Amino acid sequence: MRKFTFQAILASAALALLTSMAHAEIVIKFSHVVAENTPKGKGALLFKKLAEERLKGKVTVEVYPNSSLFGDGKEMEALLLGDVQLIAPSLSKFDRYTKQIQVFDLPFLFKDINAVHRFQNGPVGQSILGSLKKKNLTGLGYWDNGMKQLSANKPLRKPEDAKGMKFRIQSSDILEAQFKAVGAFPQKLAFAEVYQALETGVVDGAENPWSNIYSQKFFEVQKYISESNNGYLGYMLVTNTKFWDSLPADVRKTLEETLTEVTVQVNQWATEFSEGDRQKIKDSGKTEILTLTPEELAAWKTAMKPVYDQFTPSIGKDIVDAALAANK
Repeated sequence: MRKFTFQAILASAALALLTSMAHAEIVIKFSHVVAENTPKGKGALLFKKLAEERLKGKVTVEVYPNSSLFGDGKEMEALLLGDVQLIAPSLSKFDRYTKQIQVFDLPFLFKDINAVHRFQNGPVGQSILGSLKKKNLTGLGYWDNGMKQLSANKPLRKPEDAKGMKFRIQSSDILEAQFKAVGAFPQKLAFAEVYQALETGVVDGAENPWSNIYSQKFFEVQKYISESNNGYLGYMLVTNTKFWDSLPADVRKTLEETLTEVTVQVNQWATEFSEGDRQKIKDSGKTEILTLTPEELAAWKTAMKPVYDQFTPSIGKDIVDAALAANK
């Protein structure tokens, strides 16, 4: 009798454990390096809200903003190790996985954000999004931050104005070549280090979208901002392929639908932030916004043209041509 009872208890415990495992909540850690009051920061929180509402009891999303869990030098490694499940790094961070993605770093490639979207949503842009699976990375969407502006403590109107200056860049060979083309010295720094580097003179200037310049208070330590729109700063929302494929099909489908919805909202916010934060910076009176003439912009484009000659062969001429065609 005791034996039967003991076996029954074991069987009951095993069943309870299996039932518990079957109903265990899936935890998705979403780590990013920017403030919560940015398009990416708001997008992460919106995804958390919608995912937890739609998959109540099945999914919990933990959001870690402002490099509070992993900085931009460690988040990709953390994703591949399974320490986080969702990140949205700058597109520049993927060049070691595929050279095709370097197209987004080419200076003055897109005339405006609408051209960027036409390229991203087209066959070539979607092909790049799906090109990382062999590296155990699944691209889930493109998130905007906006077009980049040049900031410094001296006016930057002509390419020669940048000569001899130190500019913070992301870890990108193209961005390095971009500043070398105008005689400047690029310095690779983590995003969390930029404010202090600008404040202390470790670097003289940087390039950022309006939302980064405002949310990180870069405008407080830069006397001038040239409205150059010299490049695009966007992110790829990416997950660990093995993790993503291991999700129950119904959960994955709901998360994909939710992320598609959030992506539309994030990109709308990015446009709104670009306009609103530019105005807030202007109203602060702490920096002067310089509007460049068509002739001045043309001089910057000409000075940086050698970057195209250097990197088009590795990116692929067909990809660069498709991006240029999106401007029409």
